Amino acid sequence: MIPADEGAFNADPDFAQVRSVRLVHRGGGSWDVSVSVFHNDEGWSHYADAWQILDDSTGELLGERILAHPHDTEQPFTRSLGGVQIPSDLRTVRIRAKCNVHGFGGRELVVELPSEGRRVGLEVTAE
Repeated sequence: MIPADEGAFNADPDFAQVRSVRLVHRGGGSWDVSVSVFHNDEGWSHYADAWQILDDSTGELLGERILAHPHDTEQPFTRSLGGVQIPSDLRTVRIRAKCNVHGFGGRELVVELPSEGRRVGLEVTAE
């Protein structure tokens, strides 16, 4: 993991905070991505509503998981997205989460992917 710029995010739990990430390579550029998010969900009026995986160098959106409901009693919570296509030459991805009030701005993680040895079942984790 490469730490995201620690001074560039708002640590307030009213902003969605990425706590950890797990990527599992499925072959052919396909990855399953699991993201743990912490947010001060307050019902439908204020809750974490999505997370995204981006090409860290270009900002291109590689995948997005829409979170369809609040998780008031489940914090942090983890949700997954399968079949995310990550080009084999891409070395770092950025994971960020948002809420329906503040948008993005909480803690993000930048995950370094191996340049060699990307085999089926390879796991990459970051906290």
